[in-house]
Amino acid sequence: MFTALETTIQAIRQRPISQERKEQIAVLVAYLRDCLDQGKPLRLNFICTHNSRRSQFSQIWAQTAADYFGIPLQAYSGGVEETAFNERAVASLQRFGFQVHQQGQVNPVYFVFHSEDSQPMMAFSKIFDNPINPHQQFAAVMTCSHADENCPFIPGATARIPLRYEDPKHYDDSPDEAYQYDERSAQIASELFYALECIS
Repeated sequence: MFTALETTIQAIRQRPISQERKEQIAVLVAYLRDCLDQGKPLRLNFICTHNSRRSQFSQIWAQTAADYFGIPLQAYSGGVEETAFNERAVASLQRFGFQVHQQGQVNPVYFVFHSEDSQPMMAFSKIFDNPINPHQQFAAVMTCSHADENCPFIPGATARIPLRYEDPKHYDDSPDEAYQYDERSAQIASELFYALECIS
């Protein structure tokens, strides 16, 4: 891991997680353990409405945690509408120590790296059933209430796991904007590192 990101990871792994959240995360842990026990692929598709903030954070942190613990997991993300990976969320990842390279201007593709020799994580806004996402043998992890309530069926998903997060967009253009994006990213990171450490 890049030095700055390693420092971030050590800090987020110390964040307290409430018992209520641990009970919600336990559903994800159970799914992953079951896949490991049965020799099934570990695939998670994180879904929120616009695939612009929370689901992108979740994909990147889940993949980073999996690589950190040496777990053969593949993380994806999608939405019910295509917009763009929000530049504020991208900036938060950079503050945490990721290296990010942008390609294109309209709904740009971001290549996100957690270490010098890592394969890039490709991040851009897309519908949950985009061709680059899995279409069978995956869990749909619902990261926002709107998508969870308005997208009742995810074709091909073997499990549907609600793990909702508050949307940092409520703080856009406010004095607290950067803090709130970093706070949400850190929360997602800490919970996904906790989940994957449980099966490592």
